[in-house]
Amino acid sequence: MIAFIEESCGALGVEPICRALQFAPSTYYDRLAIARDPGRASARAKSDSALSVKIDAA
Repeated sequence: MIAFIEESCGALGVEPICRALQFAPSTYYDRLAIARDPGRASARAKSDSALSVKIDAA
């Protein structure tokens, strides 16, 4: 969903796309902030990410 908004936001804008998809713009902006600074992610998200790496290695 985030990738789709990223691709389309130049032509349509973030808010109209989110409104049509029933997706909160604040969630989109939060995900962008976490992508830029992974330290902003929740403890649970950080733990899940670390476990995903271990699972993929197995």
